[in-house]
Amino acid sequence: MRLFQKVSNSYSYLRNWRVLQARPVLLIALVLPVQAWSADVSDLPAPLQKIVNEAAQTCAEFDNGEFALDWGSVQRADLDGDLQSDWILNDSGFSCSNAASLYCGTGGCMSHFLIGENLNSLLNQGWEVVTFGPHRVLLADVHGSDCGGINPTPCTVASIWDPEERVWRSTTANW
Repeated sequence: MRLFQKVSNSYSYLRNWRVLQARPVLLIALVLPVQAWSADVSDLPAPLQKIVNEAAQTCAEFDNGEFALDWGSVQRADLDGDLQSDWILNDSGFSCSNAASLYCGTGGCMSHFLIGENLNSLLNQGWEVVTFGPHRVLLADVHGSDCGGINPTPCTVASIWDPEERVWRSTTANW
C-alpha cells in the first residue's frame, strides 16, 4: 500500500509540474496579437500573394483599415491525387478593422484553389476534400441558388480535378 501511495504522490507531483510549465506558454499565447499567429504572406505562391495584396489594399482604401490574414486562412491539401500538397487560400480568414463583411457575404466566402500554376476560385460556405474510389473530390457547401433555391436551401457541389484539361469537373444530377 505504501508503494502505491509513493507512486501516486510522484504522479501527482509530475502532473502538477506539467501544468505549471504549460501556464507561461498559455499566457504568452493569450497576450500575443492575432497577427503573430497569421500566415507569412511571403511564403505564398505569387498568384495567392496577389489576392492577399489586393485584399489588403481594398481594406486600406476603406477608411485606412488594417488588414489581417488570420490563422488557418492558408491551407495545404492534395486536391488532385498526385500525393503533393496544393495550396488553398480562404477569404474567410481575411479581416479588415473597418469592415466586418468586406470579404464574405450571405453566399459565403471565396476559396482559391491553386494546383500547379492553375488558380480557380469558388464562392462557398465551407469545403472539404475526400477520397472517393480512386479520386480526390472537393465537396463544397454552396449558396442555395445554385440548387434552384434561396440562401438557406441546402446545396453542395462535388468536383474532381482533371489533370489533362486542367479544369474542375462536376455535374448536376437530375433527380
